[in-house]
Amino acid sequence: MTVLQKNFIAGEWVDGTGITRDINPSNTKDVVGEYARADKAQTEKAIAAAKAAFPAWSRSTPQERFDALNRISSEILSRKEELGRLLAREEGKTLPEGIGEVARAGQIFAFFAGEALRLTGEKGASVRPGLDVEITREPVGVVGMITPWNFPIAIPAWKIAPALCYGNTVVFKPAELVPGSAHALSEIIARSGIPAGVFNLVVGSGSVVGQTLLEHPDVAAISFTGSVQTGRKIAQACVLSNPMKKFQLEMGGKNPLVVLDDADLKVAVEVAVNGAYFSTGQRCTASSRLIVTSGIHDRFVAAMTERMKGLAVDDALKSGVHVGPVVDQSQLDQDLRYIKIGQDEGARLHWGGELLNRETPGFYLQPALFTEASNTMRIAREEIFGPVACVIRARDYEEALAISNDTEFGLASGICTTSLKYASHYKRNSEAGMVMVNLPTAGVDYHVPFGGRKGSSYGAREQGAYAREFYTTVKTAYTFPG
Repeated sequence: MTVLQKNFIAGEWVDGTGITRDINPSNTKDVVGEYARADKAQTEKAIAAAKAAFPAWSRSTPQERFDALNRISSEILSRKEELGRLLAREEGKTLPEGIGEVARAGQIFAFFAGEALRLTGEKGASVRPGLDVEITREPVGVVGMITPWNFPIAIPAWKIAPALCYGNTVVFKPAELVPGSAHALSEIIARSGIPAGVFNLVVGSGSVVGQTLLEHPDVAAISFTGSVQTGRKIAQACVLSNPMKKFQLEMGGKNPLVVLDDADLKVAVEVAVNGAYFSTGQRCTASSRLIVTSGIHDRFVAAMTERMKGLAVDDALKSGVHVGPVVDQSQLDQDLRYIKIGQDEGARLHWGGELLNRETPGFYLQPALFTEASNTMRIAREEIFGPVACVIRARDYEEALAISNDTEFGLASGICTTSLKYASHYKRNSEAGMVMVNLPTAGVDYHVPFGGRKGSSYGAREQGAYAREFYTTVKTAYTFPG
């Protein structure tokens, strides 16, 4: 018998007004769990609880916040295999990827436990004689968090941890596709000793729960990760709200990986396969555009094809699997639609792109590689968010760089080369927030800033010490000693 999992509001687990069923994409007959859905009234109760808890939590000691975050980190890390299995089962990442994501979430909470003790201010002299000036940071208030399905524990962690670290209170709305990881994380946070109302979980739709967060005057800030279209709507709603809300947007990517003639071929292929197809290509940092110079193009495509033939696509929980299923039918339909678009545009489907049958019914798609693509094609300009990549031929480094930057996105980029000259030039001139040399475009340490440029991101960076820019506000205070 499936136990209905509840929402967490004001320190209590409460029933909702409907049910969200969590389906395993590796086996659609497997129901991971059933989760209570929140409506507008319940979301408003969560916001009210967060508002009521804010005065005390915002004035709590750094030690109190350190202790709570440290306890959360310790439990996550001690249960990483169990939680990683849950994550892989509900989202479709392979088991090693799921365990790795959970470990990262634990490390994030540990980092921000330390940050609670490291927050400092400044004191200086005024230009006016006899005055002292202090510059301090204070929490912004109630923060609404809207998170995606593709990293169902790491992305919530890198929003929740800094929010709590700096004294904010939280209303957390996870993606409806992955309530299991969100619920497990919330249970751990609920046991950490934080006061009632500081953290609240409301599972539900964006049109109801998300919209309530956007419209409610007591929500001071919104942190969002998701699509460009939704991000723009959130930005508009935050600007038009009264009072205006602070907002942070992490959105899409169409990330380039440049492969130069002098690249180590084996390294380049491994980097490309990892960046384009691991996590089923369902990463905003995935390498979906492989820009390859003429001298290595044919050898790269041949080696890439051989490497792809060895990728095992199967149930995410099985040993030895490289690529799990697509997350659900809707996303699978989108992937297939773009594969057809690419063919219709004149690109060559060089390998893959076929639906696969496995022991259990699931959303299995063979990773797809297009060749003879151009940067004007939709498959090279629009985010597909699946295991689909295209190879674009470039004459030389200069043309490869120009193609790399010719996109409305600017999240991550990469280059494979043995030339220090080209590596250094690319790092300086790539129009992306994160640049990798001889490494996959997907993969950033938890203690450094994450974010992009152009249409990929808006607002302060996430992760690392830079997270304080969003979760705190600066106060300048003068004192005249008399």
